[in-house]
Amino acid sequence: MAQTFDFPETLLELECTAWQEIQDGALTVPAAAAVQAAVTEYAAEHGHDRYAVEMALKRTVRHPEPVSS
Repeated sequence: MAQTFDFPETLLELECTAWQEIQDGALTVPAAAAVQAAVTEYAAEHGHDRYAVEMALKRTVRHPEPVSS
């Protein structure tokens, strides 16, 4: 079972920006670096593995769960 995280809005926004840049074929170093720094900081502050945080963040942004009605 995948670990779940309560990502702050700022981290989600950074990943959304980077993901949009990737899709546009225009990922910038500053966008990628900002995501990595924020992921590393979040993981350290909450005692999580950085890799697990990064993978969960990417899943959350790139493959959101469908909303059931």
